Amino acid sequence: MITLENIRKDFPGKTGAVTALDGVNLSIAKGEIFGIIGSSGAGKSTLVRLINLLERPTGGEVIVDGRAVTDFKGGDLRDLRRQIGMVFQHFNLLSARTVFGNVAYPLELTGEYGRHEIADKVKTLLARVGLEAHAQKYPRQLSGGQKQRVGIARALACAPKVLLCDEATSALDPQTTGSVLELLRQINRDLGVTIVLITHEMDIVRRTCDRVAVLDHGRVVETGPVTQVFLHPQHEATLKLVREAEPDGGLLSNIAAAGVSGRIVRLTFLNDAARKPLLGKIAREHGADYQILAGRVGNIRDTPYAQFTVSLSGQDVAGAIAGLRAGGVTVEVHGGELHDADGEKRPSLTPLPALHRDGGLRHVV
Repeated sequence: MITLENIRKDFPGKTGAVTALDGVNLSIAKGEIFGIIGSSGAGKSTLVRLINLLERPTGGEVIVDGRAVTDFKGGDLRDLRRQIGMVFQHFNLLSARTVFGNVAYPLELTGEYGRHEIADKVKTLLARVGLEAHAQKYPRQLSGGQKQRVGIARALACAPKVLLCDEATSALDPQTTGSVLELLRQINRDLGVTIVLITHEMDIVRRTCDRVAVLDHGRVVETGPVTQVFLHPQHEATLKLVREAEPDGGLLSNIAAAGVSGRIVRLTFLNDAARKPLLGKIAREHGADYQILAGRVGNIRDTPYAQFTVSLSGQDVAGAIAGLRAGGVTVEVHGGELHDADGEKRPSLTPLPALHRDGGLRHVV
C-alpha cells in the first residue's frame, strides 16, 4: 500500500540544512497495522506527514497504492488526501462545531454529497466509534477519549484506504488508550484499512501492530514483525525502547559481567509454550537449578509470550537447554548464538567467542 524509497527530508537551519530523515526505505503492506517507533526527535512525525504530503521530501519517492505521488498537486493531491485519513495527537477538532458537525465537515468539503446522505454517513460513523448519543455535544463537553473517537470518525468520513495515527494515544490515560487501540484494531479488521501508527511507546506497538520499524536519528535501524523486534531486538536504539527496565540494559554480556554465576540464557516462550510449566519440568528432569534474573509475560497482539533471563547451573545444563528447545522454546546463550525453537540460527547481540565444548553446548546454543 505504501512504499518509501530513499526518502530524505531537510529543513532550513541557522547554520545550514538540518536533516530530519536520511535514506529511509519502508514498505507497508495493504491491510496491516504498521508501527513506526522511536525516541523524541527521531523523525517519526516528519515521516508520517510525508505519506500524505503535508511535508514534501527533499529527495526520494513516495508511492501510495501503486502510484508515485511525490509531485502530486491540485486535484490529484486532494484526491490522495481523501484516501489517507489522519488522527492527531491533540484531536484538532473544530470547537465551534458539534460532534456531528466535525465528522460531517470533510464530507461537506468534497461537495459530492447531499444533506441527507451526509447525515446517514455521519450517523453510521458515530455508531462505529460509539458516540451516537453525543452527536449534538461540542468538543469542550467531551472527555479526551471521546474527542479522539470523534477524530477517528472524522478521519474515516471519506472512506480512506490508509489511516495515519500520529501519537494518537499519548494524550490519553492508560484505560482510555486501551479502548482507542481496540477501536483501531476493530476498524482494521472490519474495513481492511491500512493503519500507520506513530508512537514512542513500545507497549502500544506490542498491543496493536503487525510489523514495526524503529527510527533513530532519521534512519530506519530495524524493521520486522513485532514478535521478532520486541523479543529479539538487534539495534541499540531498539534495546533502549524494549529493555530499558531490565537490569544492565537486558544484554546478556552485561549481566554475565556483573558476576552472576552459572550459564546465562534468555528463554522465549510463544503460543502454547508460554502456557506450559516447561522450565520447572525440564530443570527437574536434568538436575538443573535456575535463578530468574529478569522476565516479562504478556501478549503481542493475540500471541501469548513469556521471556525470562535466567542463570542455569547444576548437573546437566546442556541437556536442560536441549530439552527447552525441544519443547518449543527459543534459547539465547551468552557467548553463543540465538536459535529459534526449530533450530534456525539468527544473529545474537552478545559477543561470539569460540563455541564451548563442555556439556555438548556446540549442538544446542
